[in-house]
Amino acid sequence: MDNEPILHLDQADIYQRDSLVLSKVDLIINKGDFYYLIGKTGSGKSSLMKTLYGDLKLQKGQGSIVGFNLKKLKEKDIPYLRRRIGIVFQDFKLLNDRTVYDNLLFVLKATGWKDKVRIKEKIEEVLDKVGMKTKYFKKPFELSGGEQQRVAIARALLNDPDLILADEPTGNLDPKTSLEVMELLSQIHLTGKSILMATHDYALIVKFKHKTVKCEGGKIFEVVPKLPI
Repeated sequence: MDNEPILHLDQADIYQRDSLVLSKVDLIINKGDFYYLIGKTGSGKSSLMKTLYGDLKLQKGQGSIVGFNLKKLKEKDIPYLRRRIGIVFQDFKLLNDRTVYDNLLFVLKATGWKDKVRIKEKIEEVLDKVGMKTKYFKKPFELSGGEQQRVAIARALLNDPDLILADEPTGNLDPKTSLEVMELLSQIHLTGKSILMATHDYALIVKFKHKTVKCEGGKIFEVVPKLPI
């Protein structure tokens, strides 16, 4: 069924260890949607994200993401789930002892790619998309923060995911670089990708208008961001 939501939470309780951080979460994201997830530090944004990519277990309520049932998700299913979603972290999580190319190669090999020609084509394609094709031989520590995040976004695109989860992707970047990364995510969204992006960068939310859900007081609800006065 094509019209099935790409992400659906129904009365889901989100826990961080034994603490209930969000209760009775209802959230539907359809193919092609772009949602911001906002809220103060400690409001449950990261715990929600971790539940969506299988780091935390969904204990109560129902949830499905890219065809996986989060309630029934087993340890062995997690690598397959992560092939269907792209994850972009605030701190890039690149391997510093490898080149940009080898960082991407590592992911493809780990997710079962074998054909050397196809691997090379795929890596060139995603680096081209993020404007990093000429830096393939560099190590992450030789790159700026913005360049590292571009590589991280390229990595998220490798398996052509249905949904990208971006957890504070501009959190470690200056305002100018944040704008560039946001422009890039917007271009990716225009290719038909669904994106859920946790952020506390209000300037971006106002400049790039998308649907917004907020974590506050243990709940999640849709909001319309007000323009700064």
